[in-house]
Amino acid sequence: MGTGYRALAAEHVNEYEEKRSQFITVLVPVCSREQAMDALVRIKAERPGANHYCWAYIVGAADQPKTAAFSDDGEPSGTAGKPMLHVLQHRDAGDCLAVVVRFFGGVKLGAGGLVRAYSASVSGALDGAAWRSVVPKQAVIIEVPFPLEQKMRHLLGEYSVQDIEAEYRESVSLCFELAQGQVSSLRRQVAQLSSGAARVLPEEKKE
Repeated sequence: MGTGYRALAAEHVNEYEEKRSQFITVLVPVCSREQAMDALVRIKAERPGANHYCWAYIVGAADQPKTAAFSDDGEPSGTAGKPMLHVLQHRDAGDCLAVVVRFFGGVKLGAGGLVRAYSASVSGALDGAAWRSVVPKQAVIIEVPFPLEQKMRHLLGEYSVQDIEAEYRESVSLCFELAQGQVSSLRRQVAQLSSGAARVLPEEKKE
């Protein structure tokens, strides 16, 4: 995850029909379970009267999610939510909620037919969705003697760090956010430039 992951950038709607049943997939960018559940409530209110509101979501990277969940919402167990989640994982859809709103058309699809229909509906929606790259960041503090402050600021400029907050006490504390994958490199350069006089927090964990 240190190098970033693919995340849904904007809400997207796709319609799919199978044997007169209508499957409306709504994709929503989400960063927490709470956001996902709030979006589900909204989608139900916007599209009332459906037979099922099946859903699945991934928060974080698709291959290493912070949290993920799904629901069949009354469909036979394993025929809707789980296949939907598998599609999100296979298609590398991070920070994404998929809700499939089903209006029953009078013809039963069977377990296999339901799995195929829900999977195809989500896959079709993902085909037309917009994506963005998310680089996980962490809070970092450099504690540095006053004479070395400008040298450290110049180094942070090489990392394209913005929004640096400075606290002046016995020394200078430079507070900022940095991509997780760059912290180890920064730590080494700070040690070299300051000859060990500056330190980077949080400190590196010892094995």
